[in-house]
Amino acid sequence: MKTKGLIVMAMGLLVLSACTKKDDKAKGQQEELPMVKVETVYDEDVKQESEYTATVEAFKTNNISSNNGARIKRLLVDVGSHVRAGQSVVVLDDVNIATQQAAMDQQRIQIANQKRDLERMKELVKIGGGTQQSVDQMQAAYDAQVRALESSQRQLRTMQENTVLTSPVSGVVTMKNYDAGDLPAGPILVIEQQQPLKVVVNVNESDFPKVKVGMGVDVRLDTYGDEVFPGRVHIIHPTIDPNNRTFQVEVTIANGGNRVHTGMFARVNFNFGTTHNVVVSDRAIQKQTGSGLRYVYVYHNGTVEFREVKLGRRMENRYEIVSGLTPGTQVVTEGQSRLTNGAKVEVTE
Repeated sequence: MKTKGLIVMAMGLLVLSACTKKDDKAKGQQEELPMVKVETVYDEDVKQESEYTATVEAFKTNNISSNNGARIKRLLVDVGSHVRAGQSVVVLDDVNIATQQAAMDQQRIQIANQKRDLERMKELVKIGGGTQQSVDQMQAAYDAQVRALESSQRQLRTMQENTVLTSPVSGVVTMKNYDAGDLPAGPILVIEQQQPLKVVVNVNESDFPKVKVGMGVDVRLDTYGDEVFPGRVHIIHPTIDPNNRTFQVEVTIANGGNRVHTGMFARVNFNFGTTHNVVVSDRAIQKQTGSGLRYVYVYHNGTVEFREVKLGRRMENRYEIVSGLTPGTQVVTEGQSRLTNGAKVEVTE
């Protein structure tokens, strides 16, 4: 009887111990709720700006070349020279011109002789001493020689134009490839128009509807720090590059004082106005693995909810939210690693 009582007591102790462990486990689970920090989001005016980098280029670039095969007699400018449109820059050897003029003198003599013989034949026909066929043949030969002289005159004018080469634009000589006495086989000089200059910007496809010809932009050059050089959209290329989803925009920059030079690194800022949207800390934004989806955890009454969002502009450590959140919503900014949709959490300061 005594042994039976001991057995009952032992079983009671075991039951009591098991209940205690269950209570301790439940209490531990309750204490292990994920700890998170939250913030309330608000809406505000957001500047719609996009900044792109580019390199300053000449508005126009002209290669000064010759196609008459003559040697360079004299160069009238050097690298760095400022030239006007129409200014003479290169003089070529005129030996070919002298040869052409001598050949034309012989053509004129032949034409004079042919004309005299033609007039004589016409007189002979009148008195019955020749035939009309002979007149026609001599007239055809005379006309052919006149046309040949006209062709030679055009060639001479071309040679004269190519003997003294002029600049088609006002600008700066940026390259000299040959010297006096050389027989050029390519561009002799390169002249760049630098009033104005331009930058060619690769703009994101999403900004295509917003960019307009004539709109103003701010251009900053690393050489001059934060100084702003006003620019203006000059040309919008109508095609999108399928490889990088961008299109080209040509922006002109006034170059008063010749302070800006080709090759400078430029930052071009497009201002598209403002919008009124929710703004949230970048610490709240999460990216779904394996996709471009962005989301946040919304906090409400002790639980969190998965919420997909569409991002707009980034402003230092904040993001504009285009869709997915409304003002006054609370979002998790710390502790997301242990969260799942619908999880209960504890908020900490």
